[in-house]
Amino acid sequence: MHYFPAEFSLDPDLCYLNHAAVAPWPRRTAQAVERFAYQNMTRGARDYPRWMETEQRLRERLAWLIGAPSPEDIALVKNTSEGLSFVAAGLDWKAGDQVVGIADDFPSNRVVWEALGGQGVVFKTVDINTAEDPEQALLDRFSDRTRLLAVSSVHFATGLRLDLPRLAAACRERGVLLCVDAIQSLGALPFDLRQIPADFVVADGHKWMLGPEGLGLFYVNPSIRDRMKLIEFGWAMRAQAGDYDPGPWQPASSARRFECGSPNMLGIHALEASLSLLQEIGMDEIERHLRGNVGYLRGELSAIPGLSFVTPEPAARHAGILSFRIEGVDLDKVYRRLMASGVVCALRGGNLRFSPHFHTRTETLDLAVERLRQALNECRNS
Repeated sequence: MHYFPAEFSLDPDLCYLNHAAVAPWPRRTAQAVERFAYQNMTRGARDYPRWMETEQRLRERLAWLIGAPSPEDIALVKNTSEGLSFVAAGLDWKAGDQVVGIADDFPSNRVVWEALGGQGVVFKTVDINTAEDPEQALLDRFSDRTRLLAVSSVHFATGLRLDLPRLAAACRERGVLLCVDAIQSLGALPFDLRQIPADFVVADGHKWMLGPEGLGLFYVNPSIRDRMKLIEFGWAMRAQAGDYDPGPWQPASSARRFECGSPNMLGIHALEASLSLLQEIGMDEIERHLRGNVGYLRGELSAIPGLSFVTPEPAARHAGILSFRIEGVDLDKVYRRLMASGVVCALRGGNLRFSPHFHTRTETLDLAVERLRQALNECRNS
């Protein structure tokens, strides 16, 4: 089923299965950017108070998306890496402290913890994709020096989805902070801080949230927010953000303390529009349609000889990513032929990765499978 057909105008000859990388925008998002550009051209910043209202709506929608108690708990950041860097640089580390994470996680969620090595912090990793019980494998790496568990909600290459409520409960019991890189699940699956009481949640908006690159959310548990060391400073992060006169100042008590300067107003208008669509539909409904698309695609791909899935089949173990391998062919060549034929996908971790969304047409999935068969025949006969 193609949900909200008036909102998506992709080229009918294009099979867009790359929402786990950079997603196409809904029509309303493109229109919001057009309106914003026209206002800038004809009125400059004359309507800035209205722009600030859009910014506030965005914070409210992001708070809704993760079940945060208040929009005051949402900071707008440039990207996931910036938010993770705020965590790494903001905690009071001591030599010998440990961070537990995923061995082959996306670089953003590895490099930032590895960089703490100069302070004597140890980054202990787990290969969750080969573990029979990924959560237990992570918990087994804990010691009395473990300060933080840093995980991605969904593995970017294999599509493995972690049981975040289980990890959150274990972290609370053991006094370990939980940091979730949620970029591969927010906008695809429901997320509720009441069920997943993470201390930090970070995600950029350009994947499953259907927004632009360069704008994301950063959530910090309010109980530890004012204990975080600040690493960026400017006029906007002060409690007195509208006061430009010299004098004493304090950081904002809200999550705005992590926003040092002028906001990305263009991105704000775009992401607010995209999230308005997700909120109209509802995350339960989005998950239902996305799960249907992934299940349908898996069924069609399973008929291809030599194809084996890397992404686990149980519904609780995957989101919108479907990764697979094909015996006896050079996957890099297959990938390049797919891209040339209009199947927009990815090659990650030695796997072909398809990632439809809730709005992807069944006809698009059928065409992608047909073109994959053609690419395989061409590669095997060349």
